[in-house]
Amino acid sequence: MEATLLSQFAHALAAHKIRVIDLSQPLEADTPIIQLPPEFGKSAPFHLEEISKYDSRGPAWYWNNFSCGEHTGTHFDAPIHWITGKDYPQNSTDTIAVEKLLAPACVIDVSTEAAGNPDFLLAPQHIRTWEDQYGRIEAGSWVLMRTDWSKRKEAAFLNIRQDGSHVPGPHPELVPFLAKERNVIGWGSEGVGTDAGQAFRFEPPFPCHSVMHGNNRFGLASLTNLDKLPPKGAILVTPPLKIVGGSGSPCRVLALVEASSLAEGDW
Repeated sequence: MEATLLSQFAHALAAHKIRVIDLSQPLEADTPIIQLPPEFGKSAPFHLEEISKYDSRGPAWYWNNFSCGEHTGTHFDAPIHWITGKDYPQNSTDTIAVEKLLAPACVIDVSTEAAGNPDFLLAPQHIRTWEDQYGRIEAGSWVLMRTDWSKRKEAAFLNIRQDGSHVPGPHPELVPFLAKERNVIGWGSEGVGTDAGQAFRFEPPFPCHSVMHGNNRFGLASLTNLDKLPPKGAILVTPPLKIVGGSGSPCRVLALVEASSLAEGDW
């Protein structure tokens, strides 16, 4: 019997011809969360509360309660997260069409630039240079900004100074370019949020949130292991928790990559 597409896929997984790479940060009490000025509401840190662990509270089972903000750790941003995306239909974590939660990824490596400049901004000219080498970004793709920022720990990850956070992100001109001229499905970054640390100073403020969600697109933040992905060819699996009316949720982001496109150390 002729193999179906799904059976070919299953065989490729079993034969390790397709590798699964975890792009998610672990969730724990020390997981960094975004810091907002004191006049705004605060996101709660991740908290785990043991219910029972093979003891008098439950002799045969172990489980926990957990609590956190929707945008904690590696997380998915839905369009309803921002005022510009609030009126779209199917704009929350429980109503987004599930077929949109699997999509190809383009990885833009600016780790060298970000290492020397925490305020580095990825601009349209960087994308055009990347496209000269790897081809045009296809409609419906994720664009992921690799900075290696996820390798930083604790305070260096948030990188907060007296004038706010200093973390690389997209240039204000890049976001409409990607949303309207490349018709991407969303933007992903390694920082605590999808925007640059100083994006509150931009016009518009927080352009990734304002423009991406204003065009009914998605966001992924606090990604890791982007250095293990090829520039093109990976497929992202990005389902958020199905929170009714949710603006986002922690997310176990996975990348499916053909083994032939990986360096041996990335296996």
